[in-house]
Amino acid sequence: MLALPWLDRAGRLSRLKLAVFAFALAPGLWYSAAYGLGQLGPKPLTATLHAMGDWSVRFLILGLAVTPMRRIAGMPRLILVRRMLGLTALAYAAVHLVLYIADQKFDLVRVATEIAVRFYLTVGFAALVGLAVLGATSTDAMIRRLGQSWPKLHRLVYTLTALALFHFFLQSKIDVSTPVFWTGLFLALMGWRAMQRFRVPTSPVTLAGLAVVSGLATAGVESLWYALATGVPAGAVLAANLEFYEIRPAWWVAGIVALTVPLNLVRGGTVRGGSTPRPQGERPALRPGRPVPAP
Repeated sequence: MLALPWLDRAGRLSRLKLAVFAFALAPGLWYSAAYGLGQLGPKPLTATLHAMGDWSVRFLILGLAVTPMRRIAGMPRLILVRRMLGLTALAYAAVHLVLYIADQKFDLVRVATEIAVRFYLTVGFAALVGLAVLGATSTDAMIRRLGQSWPKLHRLVYTLTALALFHFFLQSKIDVSTPVFWTGLFLALMGWRAMQRFRVPTSPVTLAGLAVVSGLATAGVESLWYALATGVPAGAVLAANLEFYEIRPAWWVAGIVALTVPLNLVRGGTVRGGSTPRPQGERPALRPGRPVPAP
């Protein structure tokens, strides 16, 4: 029997899961309504196609943020929605592909040819196939069947997110502010995981440092991209980050990561790693004594 997405494993209503489920549906419903009402400009199908891809990336990043936020802010119940966020990212990526097929008049031969010969489409399709594999193996039955191979397989989400972001850059062409922003958040999340790997305590001081490094890394990514793609000198782009007539993505990333400092202070300061308590109603995905490591 298929469990309702707003129930926890004990069959009780989870307000957190219900809220995230409503949030997951909201972009698709909004764009469907806007499309039907003719509010998406002269090319509504193209606008919806791009928006669905954008939302797929957003939900991927939100899914990756679950584990850091559980530990930084002491919010263990976030684990309840990690799988939902991942499947939502897959769903929006699948809709993205379907809309692309519709944009190509359902000419599947042409679609296959375009994916094969256009590099940015090849990258995006590879990310989608990988997400589909992770989605198909995200059930409890597959987790039990794969055993200790499951965490290794699902660590591919990092590579797949990087591919999705690269696809985002390639299709954005000139203005890459949005993919730069989401790439900066991805780098911040990977930076936190690197801190955990090398046993750097999660504290207000280290989180403030992560905010600074993430902002600098984001500015570096933006400068490198423009230098390679358009020939704009990297120094000019870096200098633009210091001119506040327009707040660049690096500042947004640094500011968002900096918000984890007060969250961590409220929680009580330094976290030295280890497991986060499992929410009531949850059970280990594998046999007792062998919980699945968080991606």
